[in-house]
Amino acid sequence: MTIKEVCEKYNLTPDTLRYYERVGVIPEVTRTAGGIRDYGEEDLKWVANAVCMRDAGVPVEMLIEYVKLFQQGDSTIEARANLLKEARAQILEAKKKYDVALEKLDYKISRYELAQETGVLTWE
Repeated sequence: MTIKEVCEKYNLTPDTLRYYERVGVIPEVTRTAGGIRDYGEEDLKWVANAVCMRDAGVPVEMLIEYVKLFQQGDSTIEARANLLKEARAQILEAKKKYDVALEKLDYKISRYELAQETGVLTWE
């Protein structure tokens, strides 16, 4: 796949995709004999992983560390598992904050909906 096709598939800009490769969020991408990026199945799995993790708020630095550990082989399995557990904990913490915000929004919306019916806005 070309960089353009990958960007369309994952809703990324070419600059973002090149950045992910340059800093190590995804391993070096397969290239043609002419040096043009040619994303294969393994490359696409890394891109999908990066997009998923970034969408979840996992820091770039954590993803870089994960890729480095992965490239070192099976001796890093425990370290990779611990890194993923840390990412999971961060995501759960962010989820809690969103849940609290959603509860507040739901309450406010319910009060405004009631006010539309009664003509009076109250916060009780």
